[in-house]
Amino acid sequence: MAEVRKHIVFHGRVQGVGFRYTAKYTANSLGLTGWARNEWDGTVTMEVQGREPLIDKMLVRLNHDRFISIDWMDAEEIPLEDDERSFSVR
Repeated sequence: MAEVRKHIVFHGRVQGVGFRYTAKYTANSLGLTGWARNEWDGTVTMEVQGREPLIDKMLVRLNHDRFISIDWMDAEEIPLEDDERSFSVR
């Protein structure tokens, strides 16, 4: 199955609740790469790369965390990053 890379902006209660570190742990456990960072407007921006079913699994796990509350996500597919080896918090 081919890999994809997604640029996602998360809206809701996503800052100050461990979102980025939960994303990092989940991504690393699923073999996904990318990064997540807090934005000035209270959203979190993420780029994540891997097999699409694994990305979907990560999103489900994030949405079922007891502290995180995702109201909506804006997502788009973007070009792959060939040299990326892990998921990081920015």
